[in-house]
Amino acid sequence: MGTFLLAFGLILVSLACLGVGVMCGRPPLKGSCGGLACAKGISCAGCRKGDRG
Repeated sequence: MGTFLLAFGLILVSLACLGVGVMCGRPPLKGSCGGLACAKGISCAGCRKGDRG
């Protein structure tokens, strides 16, 4: 149970730090445009690179 509480606490602290960063004027977090969605030969509709084929 102690490990769970420690992990949960670390996640809460991380999220709080990310929130404070956004409130202080940093841009919001964005996901990457990569991975399997932009693999060779697969069209990635949300990607600025377009068709990677």
